[in-house]
Amino acid sequence: MQLECFTTIPDPPKLIPGRPERRWMEGFAGRAPYRCLPLTMANTTGWEILCPFGFTAEWNGGPATEALRIIPDDPTIKNPGGFVMSHFAYGTLTFHTGYLFRTPPGWAVLTGGPPNHIKHGIQPLTGLVETDWLPFPFTMNWLFTAPGRVRFEKDEPFCFINVVEHNQVERFEPVLRTLKSEPELKAQYETWSSSRDEFNRQLKAGDPEALKRSWQKFYFRGETLQGEKVEAHVNKRRLKAPEREPPAPPKTR
Repeated sequence: MQLECFTTIPDPPKLIPGRPERRWMEGFAGRAPYRCLPLTMANTTGWEILCPFGFTAEWNGGPATEALRIIPDDPTIKNPGGFVMSHFAYGTLTFHTGYLFRTPPGWAVLTGGPPNHIKHGIQPLTGLVETDWLPFPFTMNWLFTAPGRVRFEKDEPFCFINVVEHNQVERFEPVLRTLKSEPELKAQYETWSSSRDEFNRQLKAGDPEALKRSWQKFYFRGETLQGEKVEAHVNKRRLKAPEREPPAPPKTR
């Protein structure tokens, strides 16, 4: 299967596989957030599109497009609008990705901000784009949450894309059930809950063995409490980087 990335400008922003690192995660003692596998898997389940230059965006709170000002770090960049601009007004910052994406039939691109990438004062907007037929690109938009200034650094991700088989979602029927209706699952849950409570009690009491382990690793390792391995478990995403299509051979007469 291919995610075709047609470039719409000569030198588009970099497109790379999602990276697990986040600045706020680094700030915790022992880098504790990296133990949360759902976080790191979300961070890496998709591709990042990176800012080609750093800039500051300033919104004065007004509704007009002119109320949002963009100031590139490089003073020689006189017209940043080919990449980032105020287009929709009302404090909306609009980015051009530089790509037209094409997916196999039935698949779409889910686009938004990088997962768990926190920016004060501005919020990424999320969109679902039917890229299996659309003949033009989409824009990535962020919305100021209050008047002020925000920074985007060079090579900071401004867009994150993932592919979803979106038409299949409607086949799912949510069903509310009690754990009593699934005795085996109920027993597994109760065993885990008791184990978790006891481990946290030992941590609080300063038990040396619990402190050495620091955290329970059942989910990270893909193991049941009985030590059985879950074959389908994934704890590291390895997405492919985009490759340039080789030039077509010259036509012969």
